[in-house]
Amino acid sequence: MRYFLDTEYNGIAGALLSLALVPDDGDELYLTLHTSDPLLEWVERHVEPYLDSVPEQLNCPRLPRADAAHALERYLRHDQEPLIVADWPEDIAQFCNLMITGPGEMVEIRHVTFRLSPLSNFSTAANSRVPHNALHDARALRDHIMAME
Repeated sequence: MRYFLDTEYNGIAGALLSLALVPDDGDELYLTLHTSDPLLEWVERHVEPYLDSVPEQLNCPRLPRADAAHALERYLRHDQEPLIVADWPEDIAQFCNLMITGPGEMVEIRHVTFRLSPLSNFSTAANSRVPHNALHDARALRDHIMAME
């Protein structure tokens, strides 16, 4: 199955704050992560206030990184060959880093394929119902790509 990915993070290569996977159809995944890192000013102003802007998932606690990694694993466990689509390389890097649970250890996600689809003249945040919320941005990415097909 194809899943559209968006993440929010604390600056380039910074701590992962949230991750969303939105499939072509079916249940979505939205994770928020706990971080003790001080947030960059831009992130504090434009991302942090919207992390919990997911009314359909009111009970979405901020997870420790290891718990988020295992939630990702449980979500994708049923799919033998997930295709993860993103419009920005850092989203894929953040996804891959979340899969790593320790030195030489990773969650049980196998045969995952990534497709980077940079979109000129399209911004997921500008077309999102709640800009800089990973779930809403991933939905905007899905809707845009599906409309182009």
